[in-house]
Amino acid sequence: MSELLLELFSEEIPARMQARGAEDLARLLTEALKPAGLVPANLRTFHGPRRIALAAEIPAATAPVSEERRGPRADATGPALEGFLRSTGLTRDQLEEREVKGASYLYAVIRREGRASSDVLAEVIPALIRRFPWPKSMRWGGTSTMTWVRPLKRILCVLDGEVVPFDLRQGEDDGHGLTSADQTEGHRLLAPGAFAARTVSEWEAGLRARKVIPEAAEREAAIESGVARLAAAQQLEVVPDRGLLTEVAGLVEWPVPLIGRIDDNFMDLPPEVMRTTMRVNQRYFALRHPDGRAANRFALVANIEATDGGATVVAGNERVLRARLSDARFFWDGDRQSPLESRLPRLDSVVFHAKLGTQGERVARLERLARILAPMVGADRDLAARAGRLAKADLATGMVGEFPELQGLMGRYYALHDGEAPEVAEAIGAHYRPLGPGDEVPREPVAVAVALADKLDQLVGFFAADERPTGSGDPYALRRAALGVIRIIRENGLRLRLIDVIAEAFFGYAAAQGTTAEPEFGMAVATEKRNAGFQPSSTSRHPPMVEAFAAGLLDFLNERLRVQLRSEGARHDVLAAAAGSQGGDDDLNRLLARADALRDFLATPEGTDLLAAYRRAANILRIEEKKDGPHQAQVERMLLLLPEERALAEALQAASPAVREGLESERFARAMNVLATLRGPVDAFFDKVVVNDPDPALRRNRLGLLKTLRAAMDRAADFQRIEA
Repeated sequence: MSELLLELFSEEIPARMQARGAEDLARLLTEALKPAGLVPANLRTFHGPRRIALAAEIPAATAPVSEERRGPRADATGPALEGFLRSTGLTRDQLEEREVKGASYLYAVIRREGRASSDVLAEVIPALIRRFPWPKSMRWGGTSTMTWVRPLKRILCVLDGEVVPFDLRQGEDDGHGLTSADQTEGHRLLAPGAFAARTVSEWEAGLRARKVIPEAAEREAAIESGVARLAAAQQLEVVPDRGLLTEVAGLVEWPVPLIGRIDDNFMDLPPEVMRTTMRVNQRYFALRHPDGRAANRFALVANIEATDGGATVVAGNERVLRARLSDARFFWDGDRQSPLESRLPRLDSVVFHAKLGTQGERVARLERLARILAPMVGADRDLAARAGRLAKADLATGMVGEFPELQGLMGRYYALHDGEAPEVAEAIGAHYRPLGPGDEVPREPVAVAVALADKLDQLVGFFAADERPTGSGDPYALRRAALGVIRIIRENGLRLRLIDVIAEAFFGYAAAQGTTAEPEFGMAVATEKRNAGFQPSSTSRHPPMVEAFAAGLLDFLNERLRVQLRSEGARHDVLAAAAGSQGGDDDLNRLLARADALRDFLATPEGTDLLAAYRRAANILRIEEKKDGPHQAQVERMLLLLPEERALAEALQAASPAVREGLESERFARAMNVLATLRGPVDAFFDKVVVNDPDPALRRNRLGLLKTLRAAMDRAADFQRIEA
């Protein structure tokens, strides 16, 4: 195997694009080499502020190829012959004629000698570079039309210590005159100038000697440990921020952590404001005391080793931070001059979505829905409605306008300043949560009501406008909103009838409220659900199409619940079986309890055997109903001739009401235990009874007995959804 080193050296690459760029380089090169039969081994990627690179091992040459292809008949002419010649690259004289079952066919024998891997690389890499999929690219000086994320300066490409020669010319385009070589560069300031590298070890050692750490993970670890060490020396700790750590590692080649001081005049600002200002504007790390209080220190990472130990760098950054925090102080002081409620009229001119009205109209919906949800989650109606009314008011503040990341948090601070109830302020601050898998869900009842109202309004609105997630995108983060609803319900143990709640959220978008004038609003989802066989409940208080819409959105929530359970290692098919019984269940915690009982039942020998019997009965019924049409779950006692079929009928007669009672009283484990009593009679029935008896009456009766068995089990769960 030959050692390959490929480095693309440019001006500074945005930190967020570096890792993906290195991955794309490895992927594209692997794909480009595949047709030649070259498969890179031990592939490593590198990325940093001014380079993406890879190192790999590939064969020194491609293997010789010998291939035979059969073409058209020997007397073929026209397109058939021409297409075959084109595909093989041969002429008619180079083809062979062979007899196959009495007919003469043309055969192409293609032989290709092995090629040096350097020739293959020289052929594929220029095209790879020219079509590189950066999210954003630019053109720079000269006449070339070639683009790159930032001006490309050098291409280092060596195989087994020898330069792989190629350039980026394409027709009359000179490709900025870029050619491959064995040259790269170290640190721009600490070790300027080019140096040669013909092996991976030489390249890595040369970069380190010239103040560049090529491995992004190593830079990240150096920053993390260095900042933590400096903070600990002052009895402080670093506020965790993995995203900032990764970003800073993409901004420096030779990280040098330093500690700076925050002016005491700014320490009365909310900690979140200071952290966001430092993170967003300056990429500083916030520090705190062990008890959680914000510290008047910050950490920065320089890209140079200063001769004065970094004193000048720190002083300059402290000046910049003072200016940034002064801006934050301006917004903080200015926003508190007016109460939150006074900002609501501004939201009337802020569009939430073209099909869903303004943020002002959304505020009215949240206020209404939070009031409806309040008694369902144990919250005070008036406090929930008040929090729903003010939840979005901070969107019209200067601070949130400058730092959108602080929406909700600033609303909480401003609400407390205005003298709002603590529960209202807490709900405003928490209603966006959970923001991700690791984020806590709201716990206080008023906050729970508003958080659910916010997410359900979002889901209902975008589903009603038929702006649903697709396999390729979720621009309105509806999957995250659905998981938020699920987690809030699960982790707070809430018992909600989601069909009713979704329907109430849908009514908030009524045309009379002015949020939409579209008569088909919401009907796409509802129609799909109706076409899938949905039957509205006879006891529902909602119009059939609204109930169908709510059921369609509930399907989406149940699917996200299955995804979450799968990620937790649980059996998602068990949940699907529990959800599929008796038309589904819109109480998620009741559904999960039923699924848990079903899971435990299936783990027993009785459950395993009864599932096998269910499948056997279902298969028999499916086959026989294709012949006869549907059979009824009816049994005539006079036709039960054998003791085994009489025993099964008696067991079913006793079990069916007991299963029903267990399910209705939510004693799901009891219902499953009742089903377990059927194991013996079912096994004996299949062992001794011939279902397809020659006597039509006996056959019909025994199929009716199987239909009764299946119906009894279907009442507890849709067992056909259980995977083998």
